[in-house]
Amino acid sequence: MGSNEVSALGPVDPASVQDAGQEKAAPWIVRKLVGSMTGRIVMSSWETLRASGTSIVCLSPWGDSSPLLLPCIRFRDLAVHTIIAATGGMAAVAAPVMGPVSDAIVATLGDSILVEIGVHTGFELTTKLANDLVIDKPLNHLIPIHSVRLQTTGIKEILITLKYKHTMEDAALGFYRGSLHKDNTLFADVVGYLSTEKGWFSPYLFASARRPVIPRAMRPDVVFCHGPFIPGDYQVGQTLLAESALVISLTPGPATPPLATPPQAHLHIPSMHDLPSLSNMFSRSRTPSPEPTLTPLPPPPTPRRMVILLVGLKPHRAGMWTTSARPSESVIYYQLLNGCPAIVVPVKLGAPLVAWDALTIDKLWKVELPKDGDVLQDDHGFGGIVKTIFEYLDLCVDWERVVLSTEQGGEDASTVAGDAAADLEAKKAVLRGAVSLLVAGAVRSGENDEVKEKVDKDRSGIAMWRIP
Repeated sequence: MGSNEVSALGPVDPASVQDAGQEKAAPWIVRKLVGSMTGRIVMSSWETLRASGTSIVCLSPWGDSSPLLLPCIRFRDLAVHTIIAATGGMAAVAAPVMGPVSDAIVATLGDSILVEIGVHTGFELTTKLANDLVIDKPLNHLIPIHSVRLQTTGIKEILITLKYKHTMEDAALGFYRGSLHKDNTLFADVVGYLSTEKGWFSPYLFASARRPVIPRAMRPDVVFCHGPFIPGDYQVGQTLLAESALVISLTPGPATPPLATPPQAHLHIPSMHDLPSLSNMFSRSRTPSPEPTLTPLPPPPTPRRMVILLVGLKPHRAGMWTTSARPSESVIYYQLLNGCPAIVVPVKLGAPLVAWDALTIDKLWKVELPKDGDVLQDDHGFGGIVKTIFEYLDLCVDWERVVLSTEQGGEDASTVAGDAAADLEAKKAVLRGAVSLLVAGAVRSGENDEVKEKVDKDRSGIAMWRIP
């Protein structure tokens, strides 16, 4: 069982709103009216009217460079504060002011998402564990970022239909800027003001009626989202994890609940104690005292995990993101590369629902990988990217539940967890090495001509999903 420590990325002022982790459902008739052609025209007119008389310039809801003005309503919903990062520097966090993130068991319906596996040339039929790349070797050994297993030779496309029951509303976004920068302020200069890379993941939210409001004045390293919550988010993360070619797992999977055995029917023969007695025929002279009972304790929080992977997004119809936003569902193609391992870690309470690194794969392709034997520089380039992502993950990971093993998810996973005797520094070194492999795989994917042809370089990057 992990600790009850809450992530520093969690929502601020947990008592302000109730049930923020529950899925919102608008009435059926409202969703039908909003999804109709007339309703969509009315909603479009409302968005135009809402944007009039505004003062903050934001990225468009699709994350592109289309100019969009929105009212000054987001800064009062963000609390900006600084924290001490894992590497000792100062990092800036702008967390949304909202209710607590629910970690209760969510009963998801079978039709929350629909999955269709498309092209998967070069992918193996089963997912392979890649823990040996960072755990089998001594901790002082160089991380094999030039391993042949990190060479991308295939792309898998997955068409996922994500269903939801709410109408359009703003996403509860937060922003993180790492300690790498000398100036850790979240507000951008002119160059950062014009960049649009930070919104590459926006179609995932906006297609599911969660409007991502990303001010151009922000220059985050990682953007994270706490809601609105959709049960299908968990299933999307689990699907992408299951379809990944390589996985570095630092925590066992969730325990499978035992199957309930039906009670056996048997013949009941009454005993002497079951026969009525004379004393029971008459009413008591006084009301019997109630039997003392203990106050039921609240159920313990359910442990959650997080999957970190490189993913590409494509609209349902080529070049038209509006075709991915359907009434009460989003339809998006997700692309996975077989040379980029997925990472699974246990997370604390309050960890974001989804998050993404602000660098697109186009920026990662331009990064120079260090040669074998070179010391990583944490202040720029490849080492700086790894450091920033690791610092962000350090705010989410529940280190007490991290398990260092080359065989995760087996029948003896609990035994492995109990026998592991690695200290905190060793666990952090392994996670940092896993992030190095993921970033290295993303950088090296640019060597494949098929990847450059089929992957949208402005809609691909490192993303994270919270999963059961």
